[in-house]
Amino acid sequence: MTTSRYLQLDVFCARAGGGNPLGTVIGADDWSGEDMQRFATWTNLVETTFVLAPTKAEASYRLRIFTPGKEIPFAGHPTIGSAHAVLETGFAQPHGGLLVQECAAGLLPVRVEGDGTARRLFVQAPGARVIREGVHVDPVLSYLLRGIALGALPPACVEGGRRWWVAEFASEAALRGWQPEHASIGTLARETDTLGLCAFARCANGTETGYDLVVRAFPAGVGIVEDPASGAANGLIAAWIALREPQGALARGYRVSQGREIGRDASIQIRIDSPGPSGKAAVWVGGQTHTVIDGRAGRLP
Repeated sequence: MTTSRYLQLDVFCARAGGGNPLGTVIGADDWSGEDMQRFATWTNLVETTFVLAPTKAEASYRLRIFTPGKEIPFAGHPTIGSAHAVLETGFAQPHGGLLVQECAAGLLPVRVEGDGTARRLFVQAPGARVIREGVHVDPVLSYLLRGIALGALPPACVEGGRRWWVAEFASEAALRGWQPEHASIGTLARETDTLGLCAFARCANGTETGYDLVVRAFPAGVGIVEDPASGAANGLIAAWIALREPQGALARGYRVSQGREIGRDASIQIRIDSPGPSGKAAVWVGGQTHTVIDGRAGRLP
């Protein structure tokens, strides 16, 4: 049986074991979509990716991303982890400090900073747009957030590569201690065609803690109770902050802590460029990735 290089990675963490797992098959050009889905179902990871030769002249590589149940156009931690795998295996090299990923969400630039274990990768998140905003625009959302002291920004449904509800809590302690009704988040996801709810809170003493924002993500729309590190969701939160607080303390970037409530310790960095001619700021989501397994994989029968 012909096999392909396979890496299992831990994404968005300072050390292996703290982030979000990812499986990546390198050079899977002879795999069919059905082969890829079968393998992704078997790995049972949140996402499994397949690195292919690009079809666009500008691209460094092409990426297909699968959950255990379906193919998706974009996700943050699979993009960052796959770029790491591309560099580790020599599948592609950066030019001018950039890789360009071709995927169903378009051509996405990935910044490469540093090398070795200190290397950090940043993907430019797809452009975001606000679908709806306000705690009372959806009865399930208002039910979920009843009795919670909310932060400066109103809840919103934001789309960009993925679609999430985002909500700001007034305090870090309240968010870390929150026990949400997961069934209601699932209802919200199904009724609004979103992944679910991603909540965030600002940290009052970021100099001491090493992070500026706490994030918890509940992607019930894809059957996950809580996600340890969410690149796309963090990109949408950043876009929401940049839109509503263009001169605020977080308007050019910040550091995120995610996953401690489920035994992880993810560290995500956000960078926000100044708004361009369109009036929208470019959001970059990044962090470190570690290789945990380096082996071979073949198509399943």
